[in-house]
Amino acid sequence: MQVAKGWAWVAVGILVAGAWSACSDDNAGQPVTNATPQPTASKPTVSTPIAPKSAGQPTATSAEPWYEDYDPAHFAADVRRYAKQAGINPQLLMAILYNESYKPHDPKFERQWAEVDSDPAFGIANMHKPAFDETKRGRPFAQRKWEELPDNPALAIQAAAWHLHDLAERLPAKRAGLYTKDELLALGYNAGGGNMRIFARGRKAGPQAQSYLDRLHKNWEKSAEALKS
Repeated sequence: MQVAKGWAWVAVGILVAGAWSACSDDNAGQPVTNATPQPTASKPTVSTPIAPKSAGQPTATSAEPWYEDYDPAHFAADVRRYAKQAGINPQLLMAILYNESYKPHDPKFERQWAEVDSDPAFGIANMHKPAFDETKRGRPFAQRKWEELPDNPALAIQAAAWHLHDLAERLPAKRAGLYTKDELLALGYNAGGGNMRIFARGRKAGPQAQSYLDRLHKNWEKSAEALKS
């Protein structure tokens, strides 16, 4: 995804702020069984997502920062590493990174966006602060801060992998079979653990959650190819 240089994205962010903020979470309208709201890692995307530009592999001599020509495939090694540590499917983790690549990941843009968004998400996995703070407990990155995510793609991938691990631990033992385990984890990443368990028991995902799942399906084979790099 080619990101405009300088602060051009700030103007773009302000123009779409109203539209993005108006998007409701997938939790809306869904009955959640537990009284405490569950933190979600990501939030619904804008209606006109920015398509990532295909990019070649970064080289040590490249003068461009990683976010100038962003492609999740650049981080295949980190995806494989942290997915293995967390015991989750690396293809799922990579597909989620593709799902979350709809917005520019320039650290300056993300921090500027946080000034106009009451519930911002940071890093290439678009993780919200409550989800990050809950996930890092007892983990090797427990001393790291959510504010580091825009500058540290590896940390963002590590946190996303362990968040998926934690969601997997919360899946009910008996599931209806409407969705696969990986589909449920993706739904949990987007809509929260409470809704994930409801979907696991046979409730169909709402329009926004289904849209996230549809994009996951579209990115599935591309993610398998990216992991070969």
